[in-house]
Amino acid sequence: MLVATAVAVAVAAVALACWVTTRERLTEQLDTTLSQVKPNDDAIRLLTASCTNQLPGDVQIVTGPYTIQLVTAVGTEPCTQPDKSAIPVQPSDRVVAAGVRKSATHTTDAANGTAMRVYTTTIPNQERRGVAVSVAIPMDQVTDPLNQLALVLLIVSGIGVVGAGAAGLWVARSGLRPVDELTEAVEHVARTEDLTVRIPVEGEDEIARLSRSFNSMTASLATSRDLQAQLIADAGHELRTPLTSLRTNVELLARSEETGRAIPPDDRKALMTSVKAQMTELASLIGDLQELARPDAAQPGPLQVVALHDITRTALQRARLRGPELTITAELAPWYVRAEPAALERAVVNVLDNAVKFSPPGATIDVILHRGELTVRDRGPGIPADELPHVFERFWRSPSARQLPGSGLGLSIVARTVQQAGGTITLTPAADDGPGTVASIRLPGAPQPPPEL
Repeated sequence: MLVATAVAVAVAAVALACWVTTRERLTEQLDTTLSQVKPNDDAIRLLTASCTNQLPGDVQIVTGPYTIQLVTAVGTEPCTQPDKSAIPVQPSDRVVAAGVRKSATHTTDAANGTAMRVYTTTIPNQERRGVAVSVAIPMDQVTDPLNQLALVLLIVSGIGVVGAGAAGLWVARSGLRPVDELTEAVEHVARTEDLTVRIPVEGEDEIARLSRSFNSMTASLATSRDLQAQLIADAGHELRTPLTSLRTNVELLARSEETGRAIPPDDRKALMTSVKAQMTELASLIGDLQELARPDAAQPGPLQVVALHDITRTALQRARLRGPELTITAELAPWYVRAEPAALERAVVNVLDNAVKFSPPGATIDVILHRGELTVRDRGPGIPADELPHVFERFWRSPSARQLPGSGLGLSIVARTVQQAGGTITLTPAADDGPGTVASIRLPGAPQPPPEL
């Protein structure tokens, strides 16, 4: 409708301009023709004689298609040739007869209702004062071609408007078909929550870009939902084991109280120690889950320039408390990075905790920070080559480590924190003699902050 309306307005404007221009040109040509018709003195005398009934009956005034009449400056009736209809005198005609103007042109209706184009001019003979001669011709020489032109313009304009409307409808339907498909897909997703819907993409226009964006969005949503479902399933699986063990121990304690059968002190102490360890494991697991489930987990906190060597030194103190039977050596060169301090400290602590957890009693752990690379080398059993690609996955735990405490989320949190700081982390088997694993964290440096005043 918009296209048809725009075309109709444009065509109407062009047609009107064409019609008006043609009318002006035809009228100018008619005026030129009338100005060239100049009755001589004989024709004027015959016309005067006919108006005074002095013209013999066998004498006729032949003027062809023109009508000639005499106009006076005063208000007397004009003198019109006998075989023509009188033409009303206009004030401009009397102004010419009075000698104020040389000529005047206008359009008026004759006594018989015919539209006439009138050209009035002074009489060449200067003896006839106060009299002018008017030459008129029917306007059908102008109106007939104009009517034909108007009919042609109307037909052509109608065809153009109808064609433009049909073309606009076809273009609109063709252009909006992908939008309709996109709308149907969105409604389908909203109704069924089926994120596998994909829209066929054709071309490189805006609709194609919109379709590709929608497909990318649904694919991302589907991946996110799958990851969420996997996280829930893995979390349920990991929570089930400590909860089952904790429930068994609590039920054993409750049964002892209900039946009055006391549990031996050593067994009761071991049972309470197990309950405490299971609760600690649950608290750690829930904390890791909360860390992963935070709405802003994918976005780093406010980044600051922090001293990686200071953070590592603080983490080493905690690691030595957790593994007092181990020897932990440290060579820490100053290195400043841009990161979230709390998250970076937790990442370093997690890496050191893994080294402490898997190191045998009396073993040595080497920690080196040199030019932005923090390496932690333990003497544990090491990680098989086929398990290395999975160590940073959520809830993944090596079969040999399933009996040890942990949630399987520590290294995934470390990897995310390091990536947010613009660095990388790798786990590789120890290259020197003996078993063990080397964890390497590489972080880009930052300008050293100015000293505080």
